[in-house]
Amino acid sequence: MNLPTGVDEFLQSAGWAGAKLQALDGDASFRRYFRVKRFGSSAMLMDAPPPEEDVAPFLRAARWLGDNGMRAPEIIAEDAGKGLVLLEDFGKSRMRDYLDQWPDDEVEVYRSAVSALVRLHRLPPGPFNDYSLSEYMREATLFTSWYCPARGLNVDEDGYKAAWETVIGELLPRQRPGVTVLRDYHAENIMLLGTLQKQGLLDFQDALIGHPAYDLVSLLQDARRDVSQELEAVMFDQYREEAGIVGDEFLADYARLGAQRNAKIVGIFVRLWKRDNKPRYLSLIARVWKAMERDLAHPALAPVAQWFDRNIPRQLREANGGNFNL
Repeated sequence: MNLPTGVDEFLQSAGWAGAKLQALDGDASFRRYFRVKRFGSSAMLMDAPPPEEDVAPFLRAARWLGDNGMRAPEIIAEDAGKGLVLLEDFGKSRMRDYLDQWPDDEVEVYRSAVSALVRLHRLPPGPFNDYSLSEYMREATLFTSWYCPARGLNVDEDGYKAAWETVIGELLPRQRPGVTVLRDYHAENIMLLGTLQKQGLLDFQDALIGHPAYDLVSLLQDARRDVSQELEAVMFDQYREEAGIVGDEFLADYARLGAQRNAKIVGIFVRLWKRDNKPRYLSLIARVWKAMERDLAHPALAPVAQWFDRNIPRQLREANGGNFNL
């Protein structure tokens, strides 16, 4: 096992000298995680090596969430210069894994996740940057920057940008003053802490101030887990009721952000294959593409849907992005 540089000294200074480390499955970034055990106690070690990673945003978000009644892991020790953080261990009951074992609890678990999101959105916006039009555009263009070249498609990139600027521009006035958006709120980043009603949050270092529909669509159009359209509709209605949202614009914005997020994810998964030699994410594209097509069917997405009609071959769309020959 390739341990982080300086980890022994870091653990000793944190009072965890002699601890045993167990490497955990990695994610789609340069970060690595280890379960740390010593004398019957357990903690989590994050290795986020600079310059590829910066732990400061994670630390800022974790402290803000904890200070405001949300369950982010407590910070035991940190060395930002080395990219090492020792964290509270939330255990092994991840929402995704729990539901794989106990699928009959799906509705209850999702109801609790939606309610937790409502609690987050009732808080004043955190100390984060705004989810700007330029950031939405940077993300959306990952589709044309990575997926389209991988398919050998010569597409109208200027038209793509113009379509998204129109679609996203419509919702920007409705995301002010905004809510804290974690940006990766889904079943693999939610831990169940003792009961199905308590959620431990993970992977929130990229938090921004944005639209309340963003994390909802992240949860209900999950790239890594099937969520039925029936469950999606029930949970969407629950969120609206608990949050006191009326009118049709929220559904339109939900579709806008769903299409934008799903186009981004398709681009990211191809980038992970092409740039980072991580082809395993390609198998998830079909699920993401199906959700994106449903979002594109909403009238609010007409400019982007028309671009897809002109630029993405019908056979690829019918094949949910198509298979990649590795």
